[in-house]
Amino acid sequence: MKLKHQMQITEHATRNTSHASRITLPCLLLAILLTPSAFPQVADDKNATFFMGRIRYSSSEGNDCPGVGQDLMKLVSRASTIKVQEERRIKLTDAELYETPFLFMNGHNDFVFTEAEIANLRHYLSRGGFFFASGCCTNPDFPKAWRREFGRIFANEKVKPIPYDHLIYRSFYKIDRVRCLNENRDIQLEGLFYQGNLVAVVCEDGLCCAFSANGTCNAGKGISPEEGQKLTLNIAVYALTH
Repeated sequence: MKLKHQMQITEHATRNTSHASRITLPCLLLAILLTPSAFPQVADDKNATFFMGRIRYSSSEGNDCPGVGQDLMKLVSRASTIKVQEERRIKLTDAELYETPFLFMNGHNDFVFTEAEIANLRHYLSRGGFFFASGCCTNPDFPKAWRREFGRIFANEKVKPIPYDHLIYRSFYKIDRVRCLNENRDIQLEGLFYQGNLVAVVCEDGLCCAFSANGTCNAGKGISPEEGQKLTLNIAVYALTH
């Protein structure tokens, strides 16, 4: 059974994005009031309202750019009154998967999911879970593999670019366009949809690396640290409100 929760977006976000919406997995109820002036700390609290699962998968133990996940959690914490727990590292075959409404994955290299991992992802995403992935250091091998593997999850659903008129670019900050630092093109998120709902997002341009590791990972490539923080926060807010 899916649970319902309420979320109120402050005037920091666009007015038309405040609404009640669905998520999440069984046994978790989120009630969040975003406020730009609140700066709670990341808490190692078993009763924390929100926690993130960092995926350990076939070619990684979740150690690629190890500080990125924690920096992502701190970013969410600083922008909200939500209580945030330390990240947990889980496999797609772990029972804890279904108690974790927000999954994060990153990496540098190619990877392949097992059939069991694909089946669990199908179950997880079709029941309200959300998956966010960020390639490390703008390496193209990881996002290429992610598109291929996530294209296996739902019949007739492939990973595709998310246009700039999608609500994910308005969920907290109003983002009209993000330019690549080292190429003449826009940065664009890509996603997997299920029954019209966006359930998984990837950015090939080192999105989280942009504001982690003291900005040394991307080193002038991909997305800027400032835009990286904004876009990542939009993704997190969108995941928690849909």
